[in-house]
Amino acid sequence: MPLQIPDPVLGTWAKGFSAKADGLRLSEVAGAGLHLSDMSTPVLTVHEAALSHNEATVFSWAAEQGVLLAPHGKTTMSPALWQGLLDAGAWGISVATPWQAEVAIEAGVATVLIANGLTDVDAARRLGALLVAKPDLRVLCWADSVATVDILSAAHIDQSRPLDVLVELGGVGGRTGARTVEEGERIARAISAAPGLRLAGVTGYEGPFGPDRSDESIAAVDAYLGTLVELHSRLAYADAIRPVVSAGGSSFPDRAAAVLAPLGAHGVDVVLRSGAFQIHDDGFYSRMSPFGPITGTDSLRSAMHAWSRVVSQPEPGLALLDAGRRDVPFDLDLPVPQSVSGEITALNDQHAFLQLADGVEVRPGDVVRLGLSHPCTAFDKWRVVAVIDDPDAIDPRVIGAVATCF
Repeated sequence: MPLQIPDPVLGTWAKGFSAKADGLRLSEVAGAGLHLSDMSTPVLTVHEAALSHNEATVFSWAAEQGVLLAPHGKTTMSPALWQGLLDAGAWGISVATPWQAEVAIEAGVATVLIANGLTDVDAARRLGALLVAKPDLRVLCWADSVATVDILSAAHIDQSRPLDVLVELGGVGGRTGARTVEEGERIARAISAAPGLRLAGVTGYEGPFGPDRSDESIAAVDAYLGTLVELHSRLAYADAIRPVVSAGGSSFPDRAAAVLAPLGAHGVDVVLRSGAFQIHDDGFYSRMSPFGPITGTDSLRSAMHAWSRVVSQPEPGLALLDAGRRDVPFDLDLPVPQSVSGEITALNDQHAFLQLADGVEVRPGDVVRLGLSHPCTAFDKWRVVAVIDDPDAIDPRVIGAVATCF
């Protein structure tokens, strides 16, 4: 089902889009004949062919593994990009907050998984009303305590359209989540007893248990995923429910599939929430993502780049670019210059310090392509992102644009 895609009129509010795009609707950008040189800097772009390659690679792998995907929509918060995931076969879209859930529902997403505890009574009440108003809508959320179940129960959700709740299991050193299987069982009993709620399965996030891809980290991740299987095996579900067991961020989807996929043969929807794969990156996920080696195909490709102009060269070997912390991610890695040899050594609000390699020269006005790390903290800095055909071209064509809803 086609989503409702934002189609605003571009203006000065759309960072990166120059006067040549002023007055165009987003949907008109594709036919406007624009090139990257028509954009103002700094600008964030996504590469259409890389998006398609990444989607095809991961959805093909998921089908082979017998798992479902509910990619994390918070990565881009872009209904246009969510559409690509749904068209590729996504079971649903994951989000992190009730506000993000309402954005997804308004866009027309039919299955929304809130990968977080829902502890706002008013938000739960609004979601309950949406379930009544939209018979084809399914909303799932998490609870990691009986106190959270009590909050959800206080929303007085219509029992004819229950809110599906997954027991979130964590572990010592993890993030949120009940710390023991026994505690998870108590939460499950509370959900089953609460009017307007339905026990829908078990969930968790394995990322904190594996900071890298070492054998030790993978063993810790597998052990944690095994506790999800154990908790699921102890729970009693209503006859009408097909349970969901969900894990699998963007660093360890292969381990989640290996441990959880066998549950699919026993009437369980095994749902992975990997979200970064659609965009991928040139930093953290290029190091952590398993895709490529485990699929026997080409590795995922970074679909995002930033383009930044040299504004100053105050001393030999140093150039200052016009992209800073307001424009590019820096929480996991600093950007990497790709069109010139050198290193980004620091970022200010609106400047990047580019230390040039020996013998490399740039001039004020030159544009530098930057590889980025962590799509989740790249897209939140942009209200509109340009879509280009080929980042390696001398002057890439702008073949579209997508809006974000941050």
